[in-house]
Amino acid sequence: MTGIFYFSSTGNSLYIAKRIGAHFSEKVFFIPNYHGDINQFQDIVIVSPVYSFGLPKHVYDFVISLPKTPAVYVVLNYGGMMGGADYYTYQLAKTHGVNIRAVYAVKMPENFTLTFSTPQLYNRIVLKSADKRIDRIIDGIKSKQEYLPSKKKTNEASYEKNKANWHLIARDFSVKDNCTKCKKCIRICPVDNITITDDKIQFLDKCVACLGCYHRCPQKAIIYKSRHKKDRYINPNIRESEIGKDI
Repeated sequence: MTGIFYFSSTGNSLYIAKRIGAHFSEKVFFIPNYHGDINQFQDIVIVSPVYSFGLPKHVYDFVISLPKTPAVYVVLNYGGMMGGADYYTYQLAKTHGVNIRAVYAVKMPENFTLTFSTPQLYNRIVLKSADKRIDRIIDGIKSKQEYLPSKKKTNEASYEKNKANWHLIARDFSVKDNCTKCKKCIRICPVDNITITDDKIQFLDKCVACLGCYHRCPQKAIIYKSRHKKDRYINPNIRESEIGKDI
């Protein structure tokens, strides 16, 4: 039995996880919401974005908590530079006694676009290329192929520093007057970092920098450092309503 787990805020990881899940005819689980028995799985596949050359907090905590027996396959996706995140993930798993068998990586459209935008044509090219890579990754997992990253320089120091400061990002979020108080941002936040007080959306200090609220606000009312950017990103190959759910 194969357990497929993902973390996603804009759909890139969910898209990959769904592709893998469809091939194995297995359900796909959203990591922050999983409270089942992990020991029921003989093989575990984790699909995760790369954050600051490492793992999102939820994925980091999930990896180090895994039991020692199941064979673990990790699929990372990144938009800019991976910065040795694959080797970092492998070392993290090994340090905690996880039976890590493979760490794959695939380039996907960038979603950390608080201060810049990526052209839609470029995103389409990246997604088309990614499909071929995902097919090869599925073949590797199916054949239980061992695929471990070569030893390389990582950006572990930068990752640890950034991870310790992710909560500060929310300090620079604000909400425009076109906010309808639909509370979607509150519902989708994986760490309950958003609330409504005195009829105003408020950001607390537990942010994990997933940017789900920023990209998925129906009104594009959430802005960063008062920059009125219009562009947002959601993977075009999934339904936005599926993100953050077990599929």
